[in-house]
Order: sequence, then C-alpha cells, then structure tokens
Amino acid sequence: MVFSYAKTAGLSWNAMAAATGLKAERISLIARGEARITGIETIERIADGLRIPGAMVGLAARPWESDTPVAPKPAREDESMHRRNLVRSVLAAGLTAAPLTELADVLAKADDALAVTGPADLAGLEAATERHSYGYGGRVPTDVLADLVADVTDVIPLLQRPQRAVTRVALTRIMGQLGGMAAVVLHDLGNQREAHAWFGVTARSAEESGDQQLHAWILARKAMLSLNFGAPHAAAELAEQARDIAGQGSTAAAALAAAVSGRAYALAGRREEAAAALRYADRLADMLPEAERADTWFGHCEQKHHVHLSHALTTLGETDRARESQTHALALSAPTSTLTRTLLRLDAATCQHLDGHTLDACHAATTALTGIPARYRSGLTHRRAADLYRRIPAELRSRSAARELAEVLAV
Repeated sequence: MVFSYAKTAGLSWNAMAAATGLKAERISLIARGEARITGIETIERIADGLRIPGAMVGLAARPWESDTPVAPKPAREDESMHRRNLVRSVLAAGLTAAPLTELADVLAKADDALAVTGPADLAGLEAATERHSYGYGGRVPTDVLADLVADVTDVIPLLQRPQRAVTRVALTRIMGQLGGMAAVVLHDLGNQREAHAWFGVTARSAEESGDQQLHAWILARKAMLSLNFGAPHAAAELAEQARDIAGQGSTAAAALAAAVSGRAYALAGRREEAAAALRYADRLADMLPEAERADTWFGHCEQKHHVHLSHALTTLGETDRARESQTHALALSAPTSTLTRTLLRLDAATCQHLDGHTLDACHAATTALTGIPARYRSGLTHRRAADLYRRIPAELRSRSAARELAEVLAV
C-alpha cells in the first residue's frame, strides 16, 4: 500500500527501487498485492529509503528522524485511529483486490497471538465489543469492518504478553467476539474466502476461552457462510456441530444453530429434517430469556428469527407461512437495516415466482435491488436475486421484466 501511494504521488518503480534497494519488479508486485513483505529488515529499509517515520509502520523512531523536529509521540488511541483510517481506505478501494493484505496480516497476527500463553485493562475492549454488537446501525459495512479489524489489532499485543489466566480467558473471548463480527461483515459483503479464514481463527479463540455459547454462535454463523454460498450439506454439518456445542439450554446460540440447520436442510432438499429443525428453533425462540433476545449480533431477537424462517420457508415452498414471517420481520426491522430488508423483499419476490407470478417477481426483485445504494447490491443480495433469476423458465427470460433483472444483476 505504501508503494501504491508513492506511485500515485509521482515516484516511479525505479526511483523507489533506488531508494530502498529492492528490485523494481518486486516493488511492482508488492504494490499490486501479488507479493508480501515479511522481514523486519526489509520494512526498515523501506521506511528509511522513503523517509516514513517509524511510528507509522510499527518501528522505533528511525535515526534520521532526529534530524527533524521531534513531534510528540502519538497516544495509543491516536495510533489506533490512524490504523483504523488506513484499513478503511484499503477497504474502500474494493474488496475484490487479491490478496487483501491488511486483513490477512491482522488475521495472521491474531492466529500467532493465540499461541502465546499470558496485565491488561479490559474495560475499553469490552465496551468496544458491546458497541460493535449492536450491528451496522445504518453504517457502511466497510466502515464497520475497518473498526472491527482495528480493535482486533489492539487485542493482539495484549495476548502476546504474559497475562493472568483469568485475563487471558477474557482476551480470547473478546478476540472471538470481535473477529466473529468481522467475519460476519465479510460474509455479508460476499467475501467468502476471507470470511472463512476469520471464522476459523475466531472459532479457535472462542474454544480456548471456554465460552461454549460463543463457540456455537461462531460455528452457526460459519454455517451460514456455506449455506449462502452454495454448500447446504456442509452448512448442515456445521450447524449440527454448533447445536451439539450449544447444548440443550435455551440460548441464543442454540436457537440460531437450529434455525440455520433448518435453512440448510431446506436448501439441501431434506424436507423432514428441515421441518424438525425449524420446529425446534421455534420452541427455543419462544423459551429464550430476555437477555438472550437482545437485538445484537449475539442475541436471537424475534426479528432475526423471522428472517431465518422467511428464507427457510421460501425455500421449502411454504409461501403463506414465509410471507407471515416476512411481514413480521419487516415490521420489526429498523429503516436503516438495508441489507436485512432487501433480503426479505427478495424472499418475497421468490414467493411470487413460486406462486406462479414470475414476471411480477422479476419486477419486485429489480425494485428491491435498484432501491438500495450500489454498495449493497453485492454479496448476499446479489446472490439471493441471482438464485431467483436462475429459477426463471427459459421461455420467460426474453420478457422485459426478466431482462431488467438480468441487467441489474450484470451491473
């Protein structure tokens, strides 16, 4: 990213090569994300060659910095804000860039930190985690992801230091929560590979913390990744693992795992298993204590329950029941819940198709997609609408309503 910025500022690859002692070809590869820098000595050479202050790249002040006026060392929160803005700029550039080096680097550090056995002030981290748990709140997903990744980065050095056992348990739990939420956002953005990697590390973190409900929640959310990206049998297996770990208690994680099981079995064509899982999910949802019904990413509120039912019942072709859940979920969803409301409308469009009104379904799906900002038309919304389009009989695809939907999906 440093090389990309330098190039934008007018420096040629050869000029950067001369300044850093690296080959111009390698610098070009690094700038395009096709190579990575791992050695500390190389980072130091780049910082010195391009006159990047050490604090900006995680190094001590460089010797040449003493030749310039010394600025006060930034406070920890200032460094965190700088990192947050840096990650946000990378994400804003597009999640299709490969590899996503900023996310991959943070994830690798988190994985390494979990291997270290070890005082930390947890209050700020716990407050940040709770704040994130309330969801998007109308914010752009990439901004939410940037903040989550920055907070995960704040946890890593604490895990790398010796800690009391009780503190390490709390830190691994926080890591699991923050990283799990980051994985959910990546999933919502349609970035399957990175979401899968983050779910893997955070499941390990939750398991180490001993928090079985968090572990079950992460596995259930990971199952949703498989479910929404065309692997319902794998999703069902993961969801069943989550149900086993969650146990028989009335918990949000157990209700989520059962609901996801129902959706996965429905998509896999296993109707009886789907119906049984959905009945159990309904029973759990009715029995949940108030604290487990919280409208957070970790809770299982009534609105979320109906979102899951909407998709499962639509898949099963039970359109009347599906519409009831869609009506309930839309009534309970905040106007800022752009992603959720769009998915519900796409479920409703699919119900129209299943009831024999295919062209009306195409029009409804097109309206749902064009009624949201372009940044929301990728990932889950695009896939759900594409699933509907694939159901359209060939003889209807030449009709204007079907062509309009195809055009929106192509864009």
